[in-house]
Amino acid sequence: MSFRITGLPAEPFADLFSLPDEALAERLAMHVVADSAHGYPCRISLTDAEPGQALILLNYEHQSANSPFRSRYAIYIREGEQQYDEVDLVPDQLRRRLLSVRGFDEHGMLRDADVAEGTALESLIQRLFENDKVAYLHIHMARPGCYAARVDRA
Repeated sequence: MSFRITGLPAEPFADLFSLPDEALAERLAMHVVADSAHGYPCRISLTDAEPGQALILLNYEHQSANSPFRSRYAIYIREGEQQYDEVDLVPDQLRRRLLSVRGFDEHGMLRDADVAEGTALESLIQRLFENDKVAYLHIHMARPGCYAARVDRA
């Protein structure tokens, strides 16, 4: 079964990069600069920032379903990035991390979930999508718990 992994669209975040610190703080966001490799994963491009690159850290509602599983958490985004959108291709950012994958039905109710190394992501995606009640998946970085990407059947 083919799958499609998508990052977040860039457009809703475009205005954040020009805001001063005080205005960002009102939106539960802040400017940050990456100080290490692989520690600042952009949720738009699904690539990691290099040391010295500027990002915005913000609170984002990644699960907007009208259900008890509605959820928001901190994410990083980088300016000028293009939305990751690929079929049957796992980005390196996800490959090198321990991931939590959660399967939701069309009503935003959790139907299944598991944890796997990014190197085993395809088999976990396949297993979760074997359940016909699972409409889409959310990938999270398992240790910090932050949202990473969405997976749909392709």
